[in-house]
Amino acid sequence: MALMDFIKKQFIDILQWTEDGDGTLAWRFPMEGMEIQNGGTLVVRESQMAVFVNEGQVADVFGPGTYKLTTQTLPVLTYLKNWDKLFQSPFKSDVYFFSTRQQIDQKWGTPQPITIRDKDFGAVRLRAFGNYAFRIADPKLFHTEISGTRDVYPVADLEGQLRGLVLQNISNAIAGSAIPFLDLAANQQAFAAALTKELQPEFAKLGLLLENLTVQNLSLPEELQKILDQKIGMGMVGNDMGKFMQYQTAQAIPKFAEGVGQGGGVAGDAMGLGAGVALGQVLAQNLQQGLQ
Repeated sequence: MALMDFIKKQFIDILQWTEDGDGTLAWRFPMEGMEIQNGGTLVVRESQMAVFVNEGQVADVFGPGTYKLTTQTLPVLTYLKNWDKLFQSPFKSDVYFFSTRQQIDQKWGTPQPITIRDKDFGAVRLRAFGNYAFRIADPKLFHTEISGTRDVYPVADLEGQLRGLVLQNISNAIAGSAIPFLDLAANQQAFAAALTKELQPEFAKLGLLLENLTVQNLSLPEELQKILDQKIGMGMVGNDMGKFMQYQTAQAIPKFAEGVGQGGGVAGDAMGLGAGVALGQVLAQNLQQGLQ
């Protein structure tokens, strides 16, 4: 048994990672009781990068390709191990593989309404949600800051941290977007661009690249939503106050008519009379404008 262990230990001549599913960011090649063969082969696939770590210190980093492991291809490890010229015997080193594929459709959202400052309305509360995509851009930094010596590091373990980064930068993004608060709902793409700009440096600190971010919905407080609806109504009539009053009256008439049908009695008659007077005024104004 000891002889078989010795033979096995000498022949780790191919280092590679075949991902068996989605959702894994980092994977440690199983090295317990084994060593890497001199002249062995490292295979790094298109969507991967590999990092050699010597006694806790990051050494050589490899992008996609096939490499023969020699002192020429492992210059940092050669220096750390004080190898002279060519090493001849197997050696110990931790090898980590990192997936550089985009991790898409990562959800973010405000579990509770968040309070932000607005120059027009002071403190306001809003809800928002969307998704984003990211990838590992700097595996060395990601290893030292996030994944460490773990055998496997899944996307799920990072979700909470990244979602928190999105939420804490929303206020800065709104301030930096120069978009009036009432216009945010109609300018979600511009808001998403401003939020992405705020977040990219924060993701880079973790060795990540934020590829894109979307804002799928912004929910405004009810009272501000009413103001926004009024602003839209003003836009429909060219910001003419007279026409806007006509617009509001026309919007109210169906509600008055509904009250007539349901109320009855004196109250219903009064509502009906009020609706009739308002309608008459609108028709008279429209007729007068038509004659001019």
